[in-house]
Amino acid sequence: MAVNTTPEAPLPVGEVSRLIGGWIDRLGAVWVEGQITQLSRRPGAGVVFLTLRDPSYDISVSVTCYRQVFDAVADVVSEGARVVVLAKPEWYAPRGQLSLRAAEIRPVGVGELLARLEQLKKALAREGLFAPERKKPLPFLPQLVGLVCGRASAAERDVLENARHRWPAVRFEVRNVAVQGVHAVPQVVQAVKELDALDDVDVIIVARGGGSVEDLLPFSDEQLIRTVAQCRTPVVSAIGHEPDNPLLDHVADLRASTPTDAAKKVVPDVGEEYERVRLLRDRARRCVAALVDREERGLAQALARPSIQDPHRMIDVRADQVADLLGRARRCLRHQLDRADSELSHTHARVVALSPAATLKRGYAVLQRADGHAVRDPGEVTAGEALRARVSEGEFSVRVDT
Repeated sequence: MAVNTTPEAPLPVGEVSRLIGGWIDRLGAVWVEGQITQLSRRPGAGVVFLTLRDPSYDISVSVTCYRQVFDAVADVVSEGARVVVLAKPEWYAPRGQLSLRAAEIRPVGVGELLARLEQLKKALAREGLFAPERKKPLPFLPQLVGLVCGRASAAERDVLENARHRWPAVRFEVRNVAVQGVHAVPQVVQAVKELDALDDVDVIIVARGGGSVEDLLPFSDEQLIRTVAQCRTPVVSAIGHEPDNPLLDHVADLRASTPTDAAKKVVPDVGEEYERVRLLRDRARRCVAALVDREERGLAQALARPSIQDPHRMIDVRADQVADLLGRARRCLRHQLDRADSELSHTHARVVALSPAATLKRGYAVLQRADGHAVRDPGEVTAGEALRARVSEGEFSVRVDT
């Protein structure tokens, strides 16, 4: 329950410590899992002191137990072992210190570890952290490779030597960390975050040699898995040997069976690339030579055509054809004009022969009344009517007698 205090009525330190102790006493016994980091067994002492640590969150708590409680598991438990402890929290008021009083200690077996890892694997898979579409492609030729590994380890040597043998110009940004034990998880997580924050790092390799399930346990830690899943830089997992399969292999963008295999997959081989370039250059040369040869043959065939060898020949042939057609057209036109002239002459002769003027030349005359109408019937005129007589050479007046 909350305690009501004011600046005028504060609680003494002893009272606060006593209240905290009371709250902790009401918690009761709990089962706690962790990793033993410190173990103190003084000869003749009836109490064993140890420190229980959570590697994922970098939190430790002191644990005490009677000697007979620890002796029950002394043969299988040592520093670095993971255990499950049934303990009651205790508050040491004079120093304000929290500790656990263990009543039972159980080592965590390999089978139990594997079962928990399988449960964690399924849970993370349901979240989609292992989905293939999350995988980022590795760059073809990384300029700077981030490497997380143990200090002066065989894994570091394998990666550096193989990578530089394959591509001498490759550069590395190395972070040496603890790769097993209680400090492994926080150090590896911090190293991955530092390398991912560097813009020059193109790919990150997390490498470690082989070991037991307990030794490789930090690389299946949930905190590390989520850190790698959030990386913007491609991450390569190179943990242990081929049979080893920590959860880091599933979340990483690429899994390498060994550190040596990681170097081969991340860095191209300069000899192979030179050979590939040579083969591509030869293929390009052959393609260009074949293209030039084909075009040369096509050009030779085009030049061998008569129209190319004697280009005026076609013009001359067409000129003769044009001349023939022009002569034919002229003859046809002349013939048409002659025929039309002949027809016109005949028509003109007929018109002249049938015209009134020709009739008048033969001595005939045309009588016209005053209104200009020609007289065709004697009944049309009256006695004494004046008429106009038109003859071939002119006209004159006449008058009707009777």
